[in-house]
Amino acid sequence: MTDGTATIGSSGMDRRLLQAAVAGYTAEMESIVRDDPDMLLGTTPQGNTCLHIASAHGHQGFCKYIIEVQTQSRLLNTVNTDGETPLITAVTSGHVSLASYLLKCCLDDGHLTEAILNQDKHGCNALHHAIRCGHKKLALELIEVEPDLSKAVNKYDESPMFIAAMRNFTDVVEKLLEVPDSAHGGTSRFNALHAAVRNGNSVIAKMLVERRPVLVRQENSAASTPMRFAIIENKISVLRVLLEHDFSLGYEVYTNGTILLHYAAERGNVDAARELLKHCPDAPSIVRDGTSCLHTAVHCDQTEFVEFVVQSQQLRKLINMRDKDGCTALHRAILKCNPKIVAALLCHQDKDVTMLNRSGNPAIWVPSDAVDHAKTLNWNEVSMLMLKADPEAAGAIYNLQRSIKAVVIEKSKKDIRSLTQTYTGNTSLVAILITTITFAAAFTLPGGYSSDAGSQGLPVMGRSLAFKAFLISDTLAMCSSLIVAFVCIIARWEDLEFLLYYRSFTKKLMWFAYMATATAFATGLYTVLAPHLKVLAIAICVVSILLPIITKLVGEWPTLKLKIQLGKTFKSDLLDMV
Repeated sequence: MTDGTATIGSSGMDRRLLQAAVAGYTAEMESIVRDDPDMLLGTTPQGNTCLHIASAHGHQGFCKYIIEVQTQSRLLNTVNTDGETPLITAVTSGHVSLASYLLKCCLDDGHLTEAILNQDKHGCNALHHAIRCGHKKLALELIEVEPDLSKAVNKYDESPMFIAAMRNFTDVVEKLLEVPDSAHGGTSRFNALHAAVRNGNSVIAKMLVERRPVLVRQENSAASTPMRFAIIENKISVLRVLLEHDFSLGYEVYTNGTILLHYAAERGNVDAARELLKHCPDAPSIVRDGTSCLHTAVHCDQTEFVEFVVQSQQLRKLINMRDKDGCTALHRAILKCNPKIVAALLCHQDKDVTMLNRSGNPAIWVPSDAVDHAKTLNWNEVSMLMLKADPEAAGAIYNLQRSIKAVVIEKSKKDIRSLTQTYTGNTSLVAILITTITFAAAFTLPGGYSSDAGSQGLPVMGRSLAFKAFLISDTLAMCSSLIVAFVCIIARWEDLEFLLYYRSFTKKLMWFAYMATATAFATGLYTVLAPHLKVLAIAICVVSILLPIITKLVGEWPTLKLKIQLGKTFKSDLLDMV
């Protein structure tokens, strides 16, 4: 609140006057204050005068009469408990024409500059509120008549220019820039240029860098300059404006040693990196500890950025660059177990897959994570890719595979009880389901039973070849699934060898039961439908017979896809733990 602004009225406001101000009844107000004009100086417990109340409700005629009666214009200078003058109240209440009228009244008085410049308890003046509320025309008028409004910042360090840039009000920012010493800061040490970057407004950014060049190197509380902010937010048009203004901005190295390409790689902002390299072909690509932007992209799983680096002429040297641990990007990609990134790196013609890190380990040797990764398709795909890229590393890859397998087996022995319970529980559930279905089908035969003399109780379709196939397949399905169900009961819970045998045996038997059940279903329907709907019966048989094949393809599609991709380099023995 500006010094010198008067606070009026220790007496309370007349209730009739309050009601008249709320409703805008000018005639009623005239009769109330005719004998005692000083009644207008009364306030509510919130410190609001009748001019505040009328301004909040947008009653311009009422306000005009009050100002004419109070020739000393003391009410225009009055503030309430929130530090608001009637002008600020009118602005925050959205009554633009009334606010413009009150502004004119303050100017006509000649002694009410303080009322125009007044800041509320949050430090905001009328211009702050006009921009915040989106009243651009009023904001331009306020700047025109009182340029000093542009110099004030609120308690959150926000200037009118910062708010205008955040709201994308280009014309208001342009008007504010005409005031030589107008404020441009924002909260958390952001400035108006940061705001322009956030919105991707290259027009505002261009005006700011031309008239306030000091802003381009100012850091916010997170030590982020507008340039870094543009890279992080991938605002290409603003980034172009900044680099065209001063291409040396592309060579910034921050206090923590990081570089712009590091931030682009971290977020996978390929377009930002491409624009940066267009203006700064030799922009820094390696931080102080030796980590390159390629290492960063690999660490953050930014496949597209890795592909960009691999294809970039300026960054091709990074492919074999070592970090502080002596690891190349390929070491890190294998550690992350990302086959797409590994494949992209291996496509680079300058790659050296034989490089060792400081511990003397090749890229494929990643014992810290290998146990967890070895049972995944991704890890095995990475192994096959490396085997294709470096056939001489076959010994190291298979040695690693064997050592990991030993660890996995040892770990499995410790968890044998829970593993066996899981396998037997799931398998027995399916086995019992198939047993129930096939058992019920045996006593509800297709076509039913004959009631004719001499063949009473025999199956109607007993002589049909399809019916005989139904009986055989149904019997085989029930018997095989019943065997699996009872094997689950006699399972030895703490014997790893039994578990391995159990998995192999029951898997084959369950597949046989599945195929037999599908065959029983197909032949049973064929028996009933063939005499009258032969085409439909054949179609059902084909679909039913194909069902196990489709199941096999869907279940093993990831492995089949990998086999197709790798061709002759596919090694099935590397998948034995998947």
